[in-house]
Amino acid sequence: MFKAVLFDLDGTLLNRDRSVAFFINHQYERLNKILSHIPKEQYVLRFIELDNHGYVWKDKVYKQLIEEFNICSVTWEELLEDYLDNFKHHCVGFAHIHEMLEELKNNKIALGMITNGYGQFQMDNIKALNIESYFDVILVSEWEGIKKPDPKIFINALEKLNIEPSESLFIGDHPENDVRAAQSVGMASVWKKDNQWTDVEADGVIDDYLELPVLMKILSNNKNCYTYNILK
Repeated sequence: MFKAVLFDLDGTLLNRDRSVAFFINHQYERLNKILSHIPKEQYVLRFIELDNHGYVWKDKVYKQLIEEFNICSVTWEELLEDYLDNFKHHCVGFAHIHEMLEELKNNKIALGMITNGYGQFQMDNIKALNIESYFDVILVSEWEGIKKPDPKIFINALEKLNIEPSESLFIGDHPENDVRAAQSVGMASVWKKDNQWTDVEADGVIDDYLELPVLMKILSNNKNCYTYNILK
């Protein structure tokens, strides 16, 4: 049986697409006097498009929005500050994450998290999901000085947990940054299904976290079984 399970954050525990949609709708409503010359749907959709699932930082997103929509009454710095201050209030986790984490802790499984991003911003989001207390180790790329897919950040997390790669499982949504990167250091890797990608070569695929205990047993009993998928 695995001794440790490590997770990505965005797109894995945090339902980032839903969270972003909640935030940007609320931002438009709060700043309606400034943004009212832009149709709400247009503002929301363009933000989501420019954001590119979080892979474009918001300074560039807001600079582009100001230019495209001729926003004059607020700066991109102020919009970015609003994002940093308020995104945490709109964080939504995937279904059953608390039940899953509770079960893993009850089974004496060590828990870790490795997430790319800005330190305090990511920690605010983790706290907003009310999951911080479950984790023995949380590594955020800004604070570590390295980011996924660099294997060093996975090795550092495992060393902090005092766990060998072969005894651990990593769960993430990104094929390169999560799945292949974890496999490259000898960890088993599970892909948290995301419609952005197909044909991801993971050791397992999961959609609902209630499936995780069964998948972990299967992977533990089939160390040479790769690309196992419990989804029907």
